[in-house]
Amino acid sequence: MDNVVYRRTKILATLGPATESPEVLDRLVKAGVDVVRLNFSHGSPEEHQARADKIRAAAKANGRFVGVLVDLQGPKIRVSRFKKGSIQLKHNDDFCLNADLPRDDGDQTQVGITYPQLPRDVKKNDVLVLDDGMIVLRVMSVEGNKIHTSVQVGGTLSDGKGINLKGGGLSADALTDKDKEDIKTAALIEADYVAISFPRNAGDVKLAKLLLREAGGHGGIISKIERAEAIDNIKSITEESCAIMIARGDLGVEIGDEQLPAIQKRLIKLSRSMNRVVITATQMMESMRENPIPTRAEVFDVANAVLDGTDVVMLSAETATGSFPVETVAAMSRICRNAEQQSGASKSHHRINTTFLAADEAIAMASMYTANHLKVRAIASLTESGSTPLWMSRISSGIPIYSLSTHEITNRKVSLYRGVTPVDFPVIEDNSHATANKIVIDVLLEEGVVKDGDLVIITKGDLMGTGGGTNAMKIVKVGEMPNLAD
Repeated sequence: MDNVVYRRTKILATLGPATESPEVLDRLVKAGVDVVRLNFSHGSPEEHQARADKIRAAAKANGRFVGVLVDLQGPKIRVSRFKKGSIQLKHNDDFCLNADLPRDDGDQTQVGITYPQLPRDVKKNDVLVLDDGMIVLRVMSVEGNKIHTSVQVGGTLSDGKGINLKGGGLSADALTDKDKEDIKTAALIEADYVAISFPRNAGDVKLAKLLLREAGGHGGIISKIERAEAIDNIKSITEESCAIMIARGDLGVEIGDEQLPAIQKRLIKLSRSMNRVVITATQMMESMRENPIPTRAEVFDVANAVLDGTDVVMLSAETATGSFPVETVAAMSRICRNAEQQSGASKSHHRINTTFLAADEAIAMASMYTANHLKVRAIASLTESGSTPLWMSRISSGIPIYSLSTHEITNRKVSLYRGVTPVDFPVIEDNSHATANKIVIDVLLEEGVVKDGDLVIITKGDLMGTGGGTNAMKIVKVGEMPNLAD
């Protein structure tokens, strides 16, 4: 297999106008994209379905599995519209956010807002941050539905820019009526993951999970950490989620950008310790929207996230609307691979002093310990649900993990796990271990992963076809067929 396979950190790329053509999608897959994001803040259900169909077709044509993540819009609180499209605010200007103002009547002194509850969520001296930090307003007073402010940081304010309350505390529900309808679309698309925006607590995650299951969806719920309140409830939110996304844009506005580096490291460490996947997002390669190469600061940003142990690095506008979507994925892939060569990226003390609660988790941990202390070429995990490869992926290692499943849903799901490569596995008619072992080695040989004399660890269960049944680990040497029997 080519070098893309041996990059352990996964790349999540947002689809959009820049990636509409089948040719570009084919090149994205070849460049190494592992999961794609459908941003439900834009586009119709039909457009999202078409994009999911096209990326899956491109993945199949290239013999790969690419996951699909639906990202719900959430309660984005915005200014309404200006009569002239934008205004110029100066330091110490008086400016009013007026919930009663008609949608298109904004001017130099006031503008409407999309969230009527905002005047009841703020008080004197609160700080409102607009347009991801470009405009800063201090609340001077609240009169009915009018928020009177003084401009602290001025600049150009245009239609539809977002509003955040520094320090958090806005009461907007995480799931809007639009989100609840979009969850039904996500189920129809057969999304592998659904990301919810601005969750405040574990209850928001439980509700999203319930609605998705009621709609017939199988995907895992990803919590985007972008509210100050989410940091306060981070353990319970992470526990209820299959993954968290460190959404550094809105989160940085609420807690202050200077707090982000420490929070990012803390959340990556926490999620891995809780056996959850973690995605690092927002402006990782922002300059490549218009330039064919990244800045050195962006190279360091991506590399540091890899060294911290993130499972996934995410691209947003860089691939959705940028001029160089394929080049951006390729550059990010190179940065990840080089960062992974550092010794700190392949060492782990994860759960070394922990008592395991299930046999399949114990097998996963034993396999990684053995692999890291023996010259093993690859680890092959026969899996129904993907749980065993997930546990394996929590251990930092330079040894590739191959998740072999007969289920396409599982193969797409594990595409998000660091260090795990999904491989299609045929249904075994006689359900025997000897046959399974032989087919595993044949598949790895066909993929070009191993050669005669290589050691391979194989994990599987007695009742192949039953989720949660992994209870066996076997070390085999490629080419020595007698050792493949039970």
